[in-house]
Amino acid sequence: MSEAADVGADADLDLPRIVLDTNVILDGWVFSNPAWAPIGEALAAQQLQWVVCASMLDELRFVLARPQPVRFEAARQAVLLDTERWQQARVVPAPSSEDLPRLRCSDPSDQQFIDLALAQQARWLISRDKALLKLARRAAAHGVTITTPEHWPGLTAHVHAADA
Repeated sequence: MSEAADVGADADLDLPRIVLDTNVILDGWVFSNPAWAPIGEALAAQQLQWVVCASMLDELRFVLARPQPVRFEAARQAVLLDTERWQQARVVPAPSSEDLPRLRCSDPSDQQFIDLALAQQARWLISRDKALLKLARRAAAHGVTITTPEHWPGLTAHVHAADA
């Protein structure tokens, strides 16, 4: 993988933005969780803009570097080599906390996800992390929907909201 700044450089800035928690990406890329399918399909069809900062990609690479149970090991290794998936990401600078509304996450390691979602005006932050999900109501006041892959409303909800 090349340095993150080149990844997704030509992404369409008008696409709805989405921030994905590391474990949600693993669910889709390595564990083939069916709840990931609509998100993965929208990313592959370039209907969403997945925004990340370098530290998020570093975390994802770190987690993917750890061996998985035998039945998932081939998928893990394939993901590490699948540059097309990695190019779906649009890497942006990590946000400065003084530039955005501060929603405190009780898990400091997950603070970067909510900060990026707010700074990039992401439509969705997809996570299963309880600390992030607890921020859903407060994040909604800033236009960010925090939800699980199972409850992601999909692109049709975004289109209807934009028409309203």
